[in-house]
Amino acid sequence: MSKYKSIFISDIHLGSRGSKAKLLYEFLDYIEDDVGTDNLFIVGDLIDIWALKRKWKFPKSHSNIVRKLLGMAKRGIHVTYLPGNHDETFKEFSGNKFGKIKIKNFCTYKSVNKKRYYVCHGDEFDIFMTPKFSWISHLGGGVYERILWMNQILNWWRKKTGGKYWSLSKYVKRKAKIASNVISKYENALINSGEKKGYDGVICGHIHHAENKIINDFHYLNSGDWVDSCTALGEDFDGNWHIIDWGHKIFKNKL
Repeated sequence: MSKYKSIFISDIHLGSRGSKAKLLYEFLDYIEDDVGTDNLFIVGDLIDIWALKRKWKFPKSHSNIVRKLLGMAKRGIHVTYLPGNHDETFKEFSGNKFGKIKIKNFCTYKSVNKKRYYVCHGDEFDIFMTPKFSWISHLGGGVYERILWMNQILNWWRKKTGGKYWSLSKYVKRKAKIASNVISKYENALINSGEKKGYDGVICGHIHHAENKIINDFHYLNSGDWVDSCTALGEDFDGNWHIIDWGHKIFKNKL
């Protein structure tokens, strides 16, 4: 019997320099072969079309993820893919299937405890994704790629000297006050929208910041990413929600 009713992953960014595709493949193997899940939701930015337009690079490890997801769906796991802003091209296929993978722009998820969650990537709630500020997002994508390149060099050196993995991009985002304000506004926008629609919670991605918290009786969940933190969300059959930190092999049962 599966341990998890559902697993949620997002912001994999296949085709980009920073995608931790090998770690994700390891995690998907663990989920499929060891603990099991009935449902797998890919909450946006599976493929980074922005990065591919700058420079085409799609190594075998990235192709293996696509094949793995198709195989998991074929073998009976219900896989749902909700495109984000970096793979928005696929939004036009909402309602269709890729193999046995369902494609939806958003969906409703009912938890073990019968609570209703609005599931979406979340880019429509990001002020920098509006037409007025969209150029900032595209510019930021290029800068982010360079930070990830610097991060690879830094962690190559840390590994050689016996140090542990450390995320430069995560450190920069946490230290930047503007990033903190943007995250807060993003969370509040999603919560307000979810409450108005009558949901009990929201499950999203987009900002690469895993979270599992209750705000004014509303449950906010963010699945994080597979570029910086290598995180996922899981709901077990007791109705507990876990942040799964695969980078450090930590399963945080917070709520």
